[in-house]
Amino acid sequence: MSITANWSYPTLIKMGAGRIRELADHCKSLGMKKPLLVTDRGLAPMPITQNALDILEAGGLGRALFADVDPNPNEKNLAAGVKAFRDGGHDGVVAFGGGSGLDLGKCVAFMAGQSRPVWDFEDIGDWWTRASVEGIAPIVAVPTTAGTGSEVGRASVITNSETHTKKIIFHPKFLPGVTICDPELTVGMPKVITAGTGMDAFAHCLEAYSSPFYHPMSQGIALEGMRLVKKYLPRAFKDGTDIEARTNMMSAAAMGAVAFQKGLGAIHSLSHPVGAIYHTHHGMTNAVVMPPVLRFNRPAIEDRIASAAAYLGISGGFNGFYDYVLKLREELGVPDKLAALGVGADRIDEMSVMAVADPSTGGNPVELTVEAAKKLFHESI
Repeated sequence: MSITANWSYPTLIKMGAGRIRELADHCKSLGMKKPLLVTDRGLAPMPITQNALDILEAGGLGRALFADVDPNPNEKNLAAGVKAFRDGGHDGVVAFGGGSGLDLGKCVAFMAGQSRPVWDFEDIGDWWTRASVEGIAPIVAVPTTAGTGSEVGRASVITNSETHTKKIIFHPKFLPGVTICDPELTVGMPKVITAGTGMDAFAHCLEAYSSPFYHPMSQGIALEGMRLVKKYLPRAFKDGTDIEARTNMMSAAAMGAVAFQKGLGAIHSLSHPVGAIYHTHHGMTNAVVMPPVLRFNRPAIEDRIASAAAYLGISGGFNGFYDYVLKLREELGVPDKLAALGVGADRIDEMSVMAVADPSTGGNPVELTVEAAKKLFHESI
């Protein structure tokens, strides 16, 4: 079954197989004449990336690539990207790839117009109002995974390479003008990345749904996002060429990112310091810490999770939902403990302080203290 759709929520989304062909047209619609395609080192030589560059070139928009991007992009990658953008006389960005390519591409477009350091625009209070809006370049986002949802987000996660902390840089203009969700670009994803990114989408939906803040729109989107993951992630994992499953996972990823305007929680609070220090895959890290966090939050979310379980066709209320998560992890080859991802217990004290300070912590339904974080890390590692 072929799915094609055009959505304007929360931005213009072009969903459907083969729609990467429209890339040059959408760049032109945003006024671009000389875009810079930003992606990560791993994707740069791949056929899907070269094809995107071919499409831009055929459309008369040149062929410019920046790919000096780490799996957890940092301010050094950003500075190099902004230099490439300015030196090349570019007027827009095609942010291409998984979370790292999308986040760095968006941030390059934003920082191209700034004179202050990037840390001045961290997602704290109204720091975003410090930005100069004039020079921010337009963005077309092209996700090649189905997980982070960065293609519909108003922020980028950039790691401070000196402190090894992940910082959320926010501005409304980070939101891409057009997003192309072409499931054919995700067909070649290795199974482990399909699993990790899919579990990231699930974690976004689950935490947004569990967050205590009032946002009924996000609540509904999070619930349906979980249903799509439940139905289609095992299919996409089993058969990477299942376009229907791939399309629905791209929808679930975008929905997770829209939903988490309502807040995230301790799954991400724990995952961020682990990723910053040990460079683990973010979605896979989320998947490992999910059960301990569910147990920790149970007193506050038991009834709500029971309602979600009913909608998802899972019997047994909270316990049934918890067992489903364990079963899904097993089916996708997610390890039971963080030790399997190379995480040691020697830096738990440091990571616990980082976890409590993480911006995600405010959305957790049960207060996360440093002691509670230590306990969760011990259970997870």
